[in-house]
Amino acid sequence: MKLHESPAGVSGPPTLVAGSASKAHHLVLGEDEVHVWHAILDEALAEHLLPVLSQDEVERAERFHFPRHRNHFIVARGLLRTILASYIDVKPPELRFSYAAKGKPSLENFLNQSNLKFNLAHSHERAIYGFTRNRELGIDIEFEREDLADEDVAKRFFSEAEVAALRTLSPEERKTAFFHCWTRKEAYIKARGEGLSMPLNQFDVSLTPGEPAALLRNRTDANEISRWSMQSLSVDPGYVSALVVEGHNWRIKTFRTPTWF
Repeated sequence: MKLHESPAGVSGPPTLVAGSASKAHHLVLGEDEVHVWHAILDEALAEHLLPVLSQDEVERAERFHFPRHRNHFIVARGLLRTILASYIDVKPPELRFSYAAKGKPSLENFLNQSNLKFNLAHSHERAIYGFTRNRELGIDIEFEREDLADEDVAKRFFSEAEVAALRTLSPEERKTAFFHCWTRKEAYIKARGEGLSMPLNQFDVSLTPGEPAALLRNRTDANEISRWSMQSLSVDPGYVSALVVEGHNWRIKTFRTPTWF
């Protein structure tokens, strides 16, 4: 894989195209920028991207029972390596990751002199990636499954205030609101790097369709409200996505990998 910039005179972000695992063109990520990459998990790319994975990633891929899930994992991780490599100017296979106690990935220090932070999520046939410098972030995307968005699931994973807010909505609004809540909570706990060790009923997020994404309250630390900013992301129909970034006064640049055939 390698990165191609838009042709001269044509506006738009650079895109990734199929090719070798050689060094990609260098991408610049400003201190006040958050770069968000959208991708389709095209199974046809798995064969091209498998060589850029590490041995432990290959072993993880082999543990998937269904080929579709295995290929989606290979493509998601291969794209992560390809995009990351374009920011720090190394070959994708040279990247080395470390993992925090709760599993949040980061680049090993010797490769990360510019303190690049990243997070990723994938669901069904889509993946989304976020990149910043010197600030934590979390990102999530979910396919709007009909069988997931019910009140029993909400009672298990949402706060009492969030469940009450869901009940005020019409049936048509409730499914979208459910996934707004789900992705915003997931992005927040990923940004904090604590996983599900943080009780999900100890903080509230906004969820009503049309209402700005926001962390409304944290019952264990009120200072969290001012520490983080939250934003819904525009994604393909049938999906919902959210981004949580440490601090304020940042701006998003959006990139999209093309569909390969």
